[in-house]
Amino acid sequence: MSRRQSSRPSSAASYSSRSSTLDGELRLECKAAFLCLFDDLSEEITSKEDLISALQQTGRNPTNRSLTKYWTRDTRSLTFDDFVHICKKEPVTTADDLMKAFRKVDLNGDGYISLDELYKLMTTRGERMSKSDVQDIIEEVDENRDGRLDYREFCNMMISTAEDCKKLSLKVMEKKERRKQRRGNADDNRSVTSRRASLSGSRQSLLSIDQGPHDYPKPSPRGKRDLKPAVSSRSSKLSEPRNLREWTHIRSNGCFFLDQEEGIVSHKYQLYLPTASNVWITIHPIKIIESAPVPEFPIDTALFILKNKKLVTFTEQRDSKGKYGVRGDLEAGKYTIIPFSTGCRLKVSNHRNKQEAKLVKTDRDDKVVITKVFRKAIEELFQLSDLDGNGLLSRQEFNMFNLRSSGEEVADDEWNVVEENVELEDGEITKKGFIRLNEMEAEDNGGDAEDLWVTLTSHGFNKNLELDQACPYKIDVYTEECDDVEFKVTGIEPLSDSLNDYVCESVMAKGESSNSRDKRDILLHTYIGETRATVVAENKSRSPVKVNVDCSGSRNCSSNIDTLEPTVTVPANSTAIALHLMPEDERSDWCVKCE
Repeated sequence: MSRRQSSRPSSAASYSSRSSTLDGELRLECKAAFLCLFDDLSEEITSKEDLISALQQTGRNPTNRSLTKYWTRDTRSLTFDDFVHICKKEPVTTADDLMKAFRKVDLNGDGYISLDELYKLMTTRGERMSKSDVQDIIEEVDENRDGRLDYREFCNMMISTAEDCKKLSLKVMEKKERRKQRRGNADDNRSVTSRRASLSGSRQSLLSIDQGPHDYPKPSPRGKRDLKPAVSSRSSKLSEPRNLREWTHIRSNGCFFLDQEEGIVSHKYQLYLPTASNVWITIHPIKIIESAPVPEFPIDTALFILKNKKLVTFTEQRDSKGKYGVRGDLEAGKYTIIPFSTGCRLKVSNHRNKQEAKLVKTDRDDKVVITKVFRKAIEELFQLSDLDGNGLLSRQEFNMFNLRSSGEEVADDEWNVVEENVELEDGEITKKGFIRLNEMEAEDNGGDAEDLWVTLTSHGFNKNLELDQACPYKIDVYTEECDDVEFKVTGIEPLSDSLNDYVCESVMAKGESSNSRDKRDILLHTYIGETRATVVAENKSRSPVKVNVDCSGSRNCSSNIDTLEPTVTVPANSTAIALHLMPEDERSDWCVKCE
């Protein structure tokens, strides 16, 4: 008799199938977490800190005791397969794990932990936290503002955070796989993962209650509207692509000029990409003039990137030397690049105590000539106007100089005069020719220096011929897939004319919102970046409103205006920048509180 075969799999086969499915899901989860930190699965984990970060991306928070099994004194690196093996052995942190940890310090068993209790826990177990850090953890969850932590709700929030982090990792992985050999844009997940890391750090402190001290990175949670950690501790976030030498590179200099009537004025640029490409764009202040003072902390320089008058992205991360950068995939087409500075460190100086330099004199033949100090200033003006750094001034560069000096472009007949009277090289003005142009102006004015001073002060020189009202900068554009990139200066104009709306848009997109204390139809949007903050007031009513913004509770902050309690008029159904803030001393913590 023939035996009839069952269509149902055996229990062993069923177990094998389930096990295979689970292994596949785990490997996919591990792959997503790994690619959130590295560009390729062939790379290796080379530090314990990177291992911790990768494990936290999968929702795992091993104790120090467990971690020493995976990263021993002899460990130099771990492959992706090693990482998958560790994830198989290390269980995912659950809400029950966190609840057990909390119950150990909930002495009266009421389901809450006070600030003092949590502070004692966080400063005696695991990686120590400051009292303000602990306060921010409670404020993140304490909806009724009673100063206690409902740890059941907190545990659920952290578990939800871990799930969000996993989903984000999968999105990053999918993006990188779609582009295959392209390097994906790691910036997409930074704004989310920075907060995730803070909560993961808190979770680590809780889980280490019985494990003794460990060397996990110190968590730095941020409250809803008010805390930003020390700038110096975050400066390493800006890191350039590893194969940057293989990318196409083009650059240009530029300058912020401080105008008493128009505010900050700057060059603006156009970027043309004939094909889509991954790009890396940076801006940083430079010292190209000997007379320019060296600030204790760098003047902030940032970039806003627009396409078809719509905001595409802007720089957020900065290194310790003041360089801001942004990386991402841009479609083919033309982009407007507008440099930006808050004005917190580029301010009007007091010139009353400055001795006015002498610009012109008469020689033995009673002929008007320029002085040595003015000649030196002219040479510095030449350097400031030489945007491509080739030692010559093109007509376009000379036009930018003239726009800033007189507000007028160089007409054809004026350029003909230049060509006929001064030294040129390949159709561009030499330094000698530029000096001669200024000598001619001094001669034409019969020794009157008023127009000469207009040129100097409009370019940031004070009466002692020191460049203290301007900030030269350099912009570098790198493209990975596009070789025929074009990058050129297109104008010079006040930032308020071109950027206010986009600054407001960026703050509302990435900042946090709160209701105004005394105005029902007013929302305050606060964006806190690594080294700067901006507060925007939004008026939802049908009439203009005067809004009082109180940032007096901020610590270690300097503003672009003379007060931390500005009053700003916001048009109907519109937005307005209330103020910008930066740390006064970058070596210390700074805190932004605005109501």
